[in-house]
Amino acid sequence: MNRARLTRGAIGVAGFLVIGELVVRLWVSRAFDFPAPSVILYEAALLPLDPEFLEGMLITVGNWGLGLLIAIGVAVPLGVLLGALPPLEQAVRPLVEFMRPIPSVAIIPLAILLIPNDSLMKVSVIVYASLWPILINTLYGMNDVDPLAKESMRTFGFGSLAVLTRVSLPSAAPFVATGVRIAAGIALVLAVSAELVAGGVNGLGVFAVAAGAGNRMDLIMAAALWAGIFGVLANVVLQLAERRLFRWHWLRTGGART
Repeated sequence: MNRARLTRGAIGVAGFLVIGELVVRLWVSRAFDFPAPSVILYEAALLPLDPEFLEGMLITVGNWGLGLLIAIGVAVPLGVLLGALPPLEQAVRPLVEFMRPIPSVAIIPLAILLIPNDSLMKVSVIVYASLWPILINTLYGMNDVDPLAKESMRTFGFGSLAVLTRVSLPSAAPFVATGVRIAAGIALVLAVSAELVAGGVNGLGVFAVAAGAGNRMDLIMAAALWAGIFGVLANVVLQLAERRLFRWHWLRTGGART
């Protein structure tokens, strides 16, 4: 089934590229200076040979990874604490629901004013954006724990800490993993967006801005393609790790068949 899925996906991508090539060359290029998919793919293949692009890509990926790790280190313990203490969750939940829908890109100008250090500002924005999906999914996981399992542990004389570590955390772990996977995509968007807005010495967004200043639409699209490739690879790796670590959860929910 996986091989058939990959084959269908490859056919879909190839068909999209062929149609895009025809549309751009026959119609779009006459009205706009937009590169054809073949030109974008060619430039994307050459970009790994560009030291400036590689340095920028590494900086963006580094900010992405650091911000995501910090968000995990903050959101998971906080979600477990709130999930284990319902009165505290009820008190904090309105604040969480108020702050969560605020577009993370909208706080970039504020972060620029408040945080003078360029790298720290970008990582802080990534942390803010990544925090919410991990926190909310951790809360969902803690609330989804089977109460009968917890009561059974208490009946056998186990304390609250043992119930938390042996029942609640293992049960909530798949939800946390899903939150991390969602947050990874959001973190990448914010990593590039912060560079586009705030600029800086280097980065994928800075590279795209420089290419735009030189009217190199092909380089802009090639850089965007590499950002998309990295996002897809990160999602695939996290999803494979999630399936391997929590195969029982995927089988129970039917996720292994999707």
